[in-house]
Amino acid sequence: MSVARVTEISATSEKSFEDAMKQGISRAAKTLRNVKGAWIKEQQIDIEGETITRYRVNMLITFVLED
Repeated sequence: MSVARVTEISATSEKSFEDAMKQGISRAAKTLRNVKGAWIKEQQIDIEGETITRYRVNMLITFVLED
């Protein structure tokens, strides 16, 4: 039997939503053991004038707890 926990994180990138997701997952994996999945809850952008300046994702990270 395994038990998992879900935690919410936010990550940003000046490049793309995909880059923000990769950065968030990479950072979570450095702190959390047994990361098994992620669910993208929200996507947001920051705009200055007519230009997108930052991409932000809020995601739920699932990791399995150790015995």
